Amino acid sequence: MASSTPLLLQTLTISLIISITLLQFQTSNQQPLLLLPLKQQTQQPSSNSRKLSFQHNVTLTVTLTVGTPPQNVTMVLDTGSELSWLHCNPVNNNTFNFFNSSLSSSYVPTPCNSSICKTRTQDLPIPVSCDSTTKKLCHVIVSYADSTSNEGTLAADTFSIGATPQPNTLFGCMESGYTTNPNEDSKSTGLLGMNQGSLSFVTQLGLPKFSYCISIGEGSSGVLLFGATTAFPWLGPLQYTPLVKTTTSLPYFDRVAYTVQLEGIKVSDKLLQLPKSVFVPDHTGAGQTMVDSGTQFTFLLGSVYTALKNEFLNQTKGKSMLKVVEDPNFVFQGAMDLCYSVVGGGGGVAAEVPAVTMVFSGAEMRVSGERLLYKVNESMYCFTFGNSDMLGIEAYVIGHHHQQNVWMEFDLVNARVGFADTKCDLASQRLSLAS
Repeated sequence: MASSTPLLLQTLTISLIISITLLQFQTSNQQPLLLLPLKQQTQQPSSNSRKLSFQHNVTLTVTLTVGTPPQNVTMVLDTGSELSWLHCNPVNNNTFNFFNSSLSSSYVPTPCNSSICKTRTQDLPIPVSCDSTTKKLCHVIVSYADSTSNEGTLAADTFSIGATPQPNTLFGCMESGYTTNPNEDSKSTGLLGMNQGSLSFVTQLGLPKFSYCISIGEGSSGVLLFGATTAFPWLGPLQYTPLVKTTTSLPYFDRVAYTVQLEGIKVSDKLLQLPKSVFVPDHTGAGQTMVDSGTQFTFLLGSVYTALKNEFLNQTKGKSMLKVVEDPNFVFQGAMDLCYSVVGGGGGVAAEVPAVTMVFSGAEMRVSGERLLYKVNESMYCFTFGNSDMLGIEAYVIGHHHQQNVWMEFDLVNARVGFADTKCDLASQRLSLAS
């Protein structure tokens, strides 16, 4: 998800609808897993098992309960953000999608003179303040690249994953804000921050690892796992790339993001002729590469994007189904200016395009077929890599569209990200059988 700094960008539109139910089982090392097989119909939390409702609509969202007695909330699952937050007032007069803190006996606002307010908030992009009321509460603000913002009070309450309570979980209870997309914003109650910051949901729960697998196609299935896992026999070996760490505070480097090192890009088997220095963050931190579930597509710095676009154009010349849209004023999602008019309604278009491989330190992620061209309308498809410069950001961002049909593992203990190509709908079926 997007920060107001030039680091991350806003969640972009996606139409895929998915839902999940949570099951629990023991692995061979006796560590419990929270297994979330995705199904086509959204299911509500069950009182007799640890279950979540999970769906993929505009963003990845998860349904859980907060407060005492519990209130159902729907939150965006965002590996690019730290602070979890909930709307604590009705959103656009929609009374169904907000958390009523006054009804929760376990709700505790954070005083601005507390150690939590003074020390735990140091990684937030916008510094906290003391609100102007006589209550003197810790005031938090979140702001994103599309000018959307929310502000309110840092607080604690009980978050429950199904029947498993997590008391004293810190979050932002947001009482005011501004959104550029009220229709989409009103579909969720808030956001679940999943990066490496001290206030993130991952850190507060002490998770050693979490994984997810997002399927391709409308009404498809997938899986989300919280907790340590052992190797599954049906899942091929994961390729791992180390997380990039820095102790230096830089203006354009997000130290708590899942940062990896991009080293090159191939179209088919042809490596783009670019100096490795273009992929390395500069002295300001600009140019880091982040894995972000809160962003749909993948964005590259301008010089790299231009090189990729030109080579992709070169390798799709002469394809009878693909005609480049020459209108210079048409830019999809503000940063994607390579689009095609597709002859014949798009059937078979996936076979017409060369694969694009992102080369990381120690690993490669291959993007092919339908993940490379996004259907804008019945006859137009756009390239799913965009230009970061056109959005005014100074980073490479790997979005969740290119993570589809890829098992994604965030190994926090070993400071690495692992991935392997797989069929996520089959992974969901196999894990359901294993439970």
